[in-house]
Amino acid sequence: MPAETCRAQIVAVLTAWGMDPALIATTAEVMIETDLAGVDSHGISMLMDYDDSRRKGKLNLAARPRVVRENPVTALVDADAGLGHPAAVFGMELAIGKAKAAGVGVVTVRNSHHFGAAGYYAEMAAQQGLVGFVTSATRTISVVPTRAAVPVLGTNPIAFAAPAKRNRAFRLDMATSTTAANKVKVYDLQGKALPAGWVLDGKGNPVTDAAEAWDTIKNRDEGGLTPVGGTAAMASHKGYGLGMMVHILGGVLSGASFSPLRVKTQRPQDPDNLGHFFMALNPEAFRDEGEFEADLDDAIDVLHATTPADPALPVLVPGDPEAASRAARLRDGIPVPGTLVAKIRDICAGCGAQFVLA
Repeated sequence: MPAETCRAQIVAVLTAWGMDPALIATTAEVMIETDLAGVDSHGISMLMDYDDSRRKGKLNLAARPRVVRENPVTALVDADAGLGHPAAVFGMELAIGKAKAAGVGVVTVRNSHHFGAAGYYAEMAAQQGLVGFVTSATRTISVVPTRAAVPVLGTNPIAFAAPAKRNRAFRLDMATSTTAANKVKVYDLQGKALPAGWVLDGKGNPVTDAAEAWDTIKNRDEGGLTPVGGTAAMASHKGYGLGMMVHILGGVLSGASFSPLRVKTQRPQDPDNLGHFFMALNPEAFRDEGEFEADLDDAIDVLHATTPADPALPVLVPGDPEAASRAARLRDGIPVPGTLVAKIRDICAGCGAQFVLA
């Protein structure tokens, strides 16, 4: 499906929901760039989740992000219970402006919802010649801490981007879980066994049957996805620690909720109250103009020139897969499965939006 057709569909739905045109444009841009980068789980496919939140009354579709606390290098933003994309762009733009003026800018956002792929916001800083760092608290509870029997954390993402000159920007965008729940579902659909350590049962044993693993994640009270590392023997405590770091910065620092606590009192119509963290650093606060980019270029060149174990699989740098996906999808279109098309058609019918994916 052409990217602009997908964009038009997102705009049509959000317009029918009554969002402000400027905030619609921001949200559609983030969602489409996320799909172009190959992160299919966080782009146009999220419309169903957003529609569910809208129907429950969780989303404030008239939301306007606003600054509630600020000094020359920091700010706290209230997302007004709206979709996370406009608040996140607003937050990173604030951080970028502060970093250009003072060398560093740090902005937290509270009272937000899902904001898509964290890497988009980190790259906003890199496009301005700055280093960007982003974390976000999450709504879904799916990750089992090291030594635990039950899930407590979400997939808690980290994103980091840094500008180069002759190379594309370094862009890291990762969950702090070993894998994503959707990947487990794909293995189930394909009838493939899971790698040991992706999912554990309530006794800490690896679950390699994909169907059982998917059932564990979606329907059982015990077991779930593992932190980065997989098992305690493979140092999953490091991924667990990173996951908590993400929540501390995105959730605790901003005053947003911690999902295991929120779900004990939350009503179906209550906002998710997610928190995000955005930091921008100006390399020129530490180095002369161009020196940072030149050194990063040299480091990236070394990595690209590293002898691969398999000649058919060259060594990549974070950001390379997303760039390759973007080029291919701008050329060939964004893959939109028929099942997703049908679900978006139903959303359009329910809110009176024009259906343009036909």
